[in-house]
Amino acid sequence: MQLIAWIFAFLIAITIHEASHAFAADRLGDPTARLMGRLSLNPLVHYDPIGTSLLLLLVFLRALGFPVIPFGWAKPVQFDPYNLKNPRRDSALISLAGPVSNLLLAALLSLIARFLGGATFLLPVITLNVVLAIFNLVPLHPLDGGKIFIGLLPEREAAEADLFLQRYGMIILFFLIFPSINGTSPLFAVISPVINFVLGILLPGMGYI
Repeated sequence: MQLIAWIFAFLIAITIHEASHAFAADRLGDPTARLMGRLSLNPLVHYDPIGTSLLLLLVFLRALGFPVIPFGWAKPVQFDPYNLKNPRRDSALISLAGPVSNLLLAALLSLIARFLGGATFLLPVITLNVVLAIFNLVPLHPLDGGKIFIGLLPEREAAEADLFLQRYGMIILFFLIFPSINGTSPLFAVISPVINFVLGILLPGMGYI
């Protein structure tokens, strides 16, 4: 039952995340995601053979008691910046929609859990949504935080930073995720306190990573 709960939570988190990207892109004037069928709450349309399978595997290991933090990705939502009125700003808003939707869902479920007098059965859903949101806000490509970061910079600096992150963002991200000599991932050593802080607000006394 615990394994099923974590898998269910994983499906909810990635589906809400990617569907929110698609919804934001559509509302901002680009129909690409809608025409590709991504404006959907069907988890299958957001499944990525590598990234989603990896995340599913880590969720499975966590459910078995291994001290791993779920990591992976769904199929990226494509959009055409030429259909956007302000491509750099709107791209950042589209990227921001995913993490924000995860945090809003986690907050809503936290309120429901408190109203019902317990959070045990909602803990995996709340936890995975918070982890997915915070991780994606890291300002590196190909994460959502990369486009958000570019959208906040002045135009000249944004172009230079975007070029750099397009070239080296994935490499930097890989080295930050990969455990160091002491077995700790530098990236998760930084974001885990943030995740725990958010979970501490949503689930007092529960759900710490």
